Amino acid sequence: MQKIDKSVKKNTRKQMDFVLIIVIILLLSLGIIMVLSASAPSALSETGNSYTYVTKQAIFAAVGLFFMFFFSRLDYRIYKKFYWLIYWVSVGVLLLVLVPGLGYSANGATRWIDLGFTQFQPSEITKIGMIIFYAGYLSEHKHELRDFKNGFLKPLSFILLPILIAYVVQNHLSVGLVMGAIVVVMMIMAGCRMSHFILSGLAAGGLGGGALALYILSKGQSAGAENFRLGRILSFMDPWADPTGKGWQAIQSLYAIGSGGVFGVGLGESKQKYLYIPEPQNDFIFSILAEELGFIGCCIVIILFALFIWRGILIAMKSPDMFGSLLATGITTLVMIQVIINIGVVTNSIPNTGMPLPFFSAGGTALLILLSMCGILLNISRSSSKV
Repeated sequence: MQKIDKSVKKNTRKQMDFVLIIVIILLLSLGIIMVLSASAPSALSETGNSYTYVTKQAIFAAVGLFFMFFFSRLDYRIYKKFYWLIYWVSVGVLLLVLVPGLGYSANGATRWIDLGFTQFQPSEITKIGMIIFYAGYLSEHKHELRDFKNGFLKPLSFILLPILIAYVVQNHLSVGLVMGAIVVVMMIMAGCRMSHFILSGLAAGGLGGGALALYILSKGQSAGAENFRLGRILSFMDPWADPTGKGWQAIQSLYAIGSGGVFGVGLGESKQKYLYIPEPQNDFIFSILAEELGFIGCCIVIILFALFIWRGILIAMKSPDMFGSLLATGITTLVMIQVIINIGVVTNSIPNTGMPLPFFSAGGTALLILLSMCGILLNISRSSSKV
């Protein structure tokens, strides 16, 4: 016990990754500015106050910074002791949407918990919970990871339950796919055989593609209308086929991006945010950023995210233990996947998945959890050799 206490004290005396802190503060500041700009018309229309969304975002950002500092001082190795408990809590929290008066439904999905003063998606908690669990499990069972049954099938089986609940209970397939992708990256980095993933991926892709093709052929043009996910795919392929319906959001987003040009129309001068793009402060905030700050502004934001990912990778590489390395890998991968998917959606490069842009999309609880994860990443950097 004395050794652990000494380790914690030594850990808290080391300096955090200063570059990562600066990048986080810059992304957070730009995010709040863009929420103010993008949300003003919608907030005025809905609440009569242009500052409704940005005020909430700023409050959660301040609280989030406190949590980031707190978790940056809390030794990350503590989480490993409770990784099984964290797993079951992460799974159970997904079911809270079924509690009457607590679960909140919108657009045909029950993905939110309504606390009165705020709403949040419990899947945000599940994401970091799964990262901690797999970091603990994989580091505890590292001697089994080359085996197909115990090192591939068994670890993957643990992610099936949260994905199933997210899909069946919450109608939230995209978050399940994101969690699955994070787990795959963590397993590969832990030492699982790449060949197991390649062969399984080809088999699953072939079966899934064949089933989708048969479904479309059997249903014809009505397939997209009967299945909203398939409708999103068809809309992505040709948004102008239904410009006032399923293709509306993608088309308006492309108009915003195209209008921005190289230097943008100026901060606060977006036209598409005036109720053309639905809820522009959320998933499609990057298109407003592109319109107002142009190609240059987009490049700056993408470079900042690239710096975040780079520092996260370095922290993972320099971590003194496997648990810390996998924990840093999972957090960095989560941010990276969300950034890639969000920018891909707003540029109509991939089908719409409803994925927020980290640090930018309005959502107080999601921002708080994100900053808490950044605190964990910063704590790992305290224990890492110089990065």
